[in-house]
Amino acid sequence: MTTTAQPATTAQPVPTGRPQAEPPPAAAPPTPRQMRALGAFATGVTVVTGLDGGEPVGFTCQSFASVSLAPPLVLFCADHRGRSWPRIRAAGRFAVNVLSEDQTELSARFGSRTGRKYEGLGWDLSRWGTPSLRGVLLRVHAEVTDVHGAGDHDVVIGRVLALEPGRESRPLVYHRGQFVRTAAVPPAPEWHRPR
Repeated sequence: MTTTAQPATTAQPVPTGRPQAEPPPAAAPPTPRQMRALGAFATGVTVVTGLDGGEPVGFTCQSFASVSLAPPLVLFCADHRGRSWPRIRAAGRFAVNVLSEDQTELSARFGSRTGRKYEGLGWDLSRWGTPSLRGVLLRVHAEVTDVHGAGDHDVVIGRVLALEPGRESRPLVYHRGQFVRTAAVPPAPEWHRPR
């Protein structure tokens, strides 16, 4: 029995009665208004570190979050133009060092595109092979499991290997282009608590 190849058909959109969305325009640089609007969301500040060929590397990162507790997963976002992220990706493991409010110098040091970030800095090599910064609130040791390209950044998913609590202090918080101090607020009445 012989079969004849059928010509390929192109799928046609199913009519929905609604106008079709236009494809998004080519990416334009963000406007100051957009930057200010997105700056309304306060973030903690971290330094993501790794070891590549025996050399410690790292960068300041404000886009960090817990993704899942079972299995334990975290994420961070890394700029494609950064020098450290490709090296951390190649190493396959990283540490997220959560900064305290008195560590603005560390944030600036690792946020700079110039200079030697570890020069004169005390740090320790963790048993997971990642640089651990001293005096931080928390260290999250993880290995890269997934990387998703998203615009000019990569969204990096990591499987948590260990959580290493640090000292008790207030966190370093970034809001509207500057560091801000946090203060405790009284608990909300029961009916106001988020669910």
